[in-house]
Amino acid sequence: MERTRTPVVSGWFTEDGPDGGGFRLLGTRCTACAAVFFPREDAYCRNPHCPGDGLLAEVPLSPRGRVWSYTDGRYRPPAPYVSDPEAPWEPYTLVAVELEAEGMVVLGQTVPGVTVADLAVGAEVEVVGGVLNEEPDTGSVWTTWRFRPTGGSA
Repeated sequence: MERTRTPVVSGWFTEDGPDGGGFRLLGTRCTACAAVFFPREDAYCRNPHCPGDGLLAEVPLSPRGRVWSYTDGRYRPPAPYVSDPEAPWEPYTLVAVELEAEGMVVLGQTVPGVTVADLAVGAEVEVVGGVLNEEPDTGSVWTTWRFRPTGGSA
């Protein structure tokens, strides 16, 4: 069966960044005040100090950043989240990353195998593509972003 890759949220990332840059998160930048938003904003600038009359243009965000905070998820999420009670529960690591150029903090999971023992505040990470869920019956693969340590430190 052919597998279909589908972003979990359309328009929040691309697997084919500018200039062959690979995986990138996508935000929007206001042309009037230069504020950058992620998740993207398509209706109006959320900056209360914006002079107005700006357009919101899609921009690829920094591919790297520094760990701002991190924790692990050791429990199965409660309803209404879908979670197969028959499947074994696998803990996952969440990381808040301050993006290099934008200075904004973005939350995401780390790549599989990275635990809180592998992270430190200030450590450099990069955003990469990942798989959130696969549906073997339909061949659907739901893609998302993950953060991977680069080995750099503060």
